Amino acid sequence: MRQRFVLDTTAITDTGMRVAEGYETLCESASDILDLIAQARLKLEISCYIPYPSVYTELLSFFKRYGCEREIFVKLDTWLVKKTPNRYEVKIPAEIFHEYINTMRQKINKARKIAEEFMWESTVIGLKSEKKEDVKDEIGDLISRFRDRYREVMRHGVLDSSPDLDVLLLAKELEAAVVSSDEGIRRWSEQMGLRFVEASKFPRMLREYLRLVEGEK
Repeated sequence: MRQRFVLDTTAITDTGMRVAEGYETLCESASDILDLIAQARLKLEISCYIPYPSVYTELLSFFKRYGCEREIFVKLDTWLVKKTPNRYEVKIPAEIFHEYINTMRQKINKARKIAEEFMWESTVIGLKSEKKEDVKDEIGDLISRFRDRYREVMRHGVLDSSPDLDVLLLAKELEAAVVSSDEGIRRWSEQMGLRFVEASKFPRMLREYLRLVEGEK
């Protein structure tokens, strides 16, 4: 059976993958990964998909932000198969939704407790500070710390965007493997019984496939 992969944005942009592979810039790593995907498609008939327009738009935004050359945009359009997941036909077990609701309820409860802790702390700051400037500085630091903790609790291990969900739906539809470095996508890929490949390992995996095939010739 021909292998298929559905790529999340992080499959191309992941910082850990760039460090592991020795790339200095996002544009450099993106260009080489897309070259590997092209070779895998031509020599091994491996197809790599991205949800359209959600993940495709995210990748375009990254490439524009980092000032990548036009050649990389051409590679993106040529070698990654753009497909919109069939949201009306893909079936997901009710147990998945049940688990997701339980997870979100737990996270909401944790976030509420964090908010209460910071409300008490802000009250103490207001009572002990005599100058308005002192209160403003301390509250500013408090808000920054609150945002960090709230984000960590609410976003870690969950699907928090439409592109994330599109990746899983398309992989389910195509019976494909998921490539990502996102913890939420990894967790819910496992829940849905999908094969998962770490973004940092994906380039090495393609190179190994290509090495063996080329060695046989």
